[in-house]
Amino acid sequence: MTEFDSNFVPDGLHGLDRFDRAILVELSSDGRVSMTELARRIGLSKSPTQARVKRLEQQGIITGYRALVDPIRLGLDHVAFVEVRLGDTREKALAEFNAGVARVTEIEQAHLIAGNFDYLLKVRTRDMNAYRKVLAEKLSSLPHVASTSTYVAMEAVKEGSLGEVG
Repeated sequence: MTEFDSNFVPDGLHGLDRFDRAILVELSSDGRVSMTELARRIGLSKSPTQARVKRLEQQGIITGYRALVDPIRLGLDHVAFVEVRLGDTREKALAEFNAGVARVTEIEQAHLIAGNFDYLLKVRTRDMNAYRKVLAEKLSSLPHVASTSTYVAMEAVKEGSLGEVG
């Protein structure tokens, strides 16, 4: 069983009991675990475990299952974080920028920020030349972009999911 601290309750998990939280931890670390094995790991029988998983899915807490692909093995080991300042931050402009971001496959994450800039993007490419092309041809032409600042990551110290917290 994955080590699970039943006293640890991350924000958003209030209202879930220790079995629900244990299910989330287990599925976050192994989404392919069989229902029988999941039930064994959390200490319930199979039927109640299945019902809980189904409920967590219906509530939108579990949003899907996917394979984790190693981007470095695919040759995508260049990571840049990009601060983006917009010339317009009204709701319509934000929505247009968000729609543009969704179309750029090299953007791995995008976050609206409260601070000296508007968005922080995590951009993954194969190398600096590829990044410069993405910056020039895609990022700079997104709707309402006034300026960008790039920070290149030298090493990923920690990357993970909620399941690795518990």
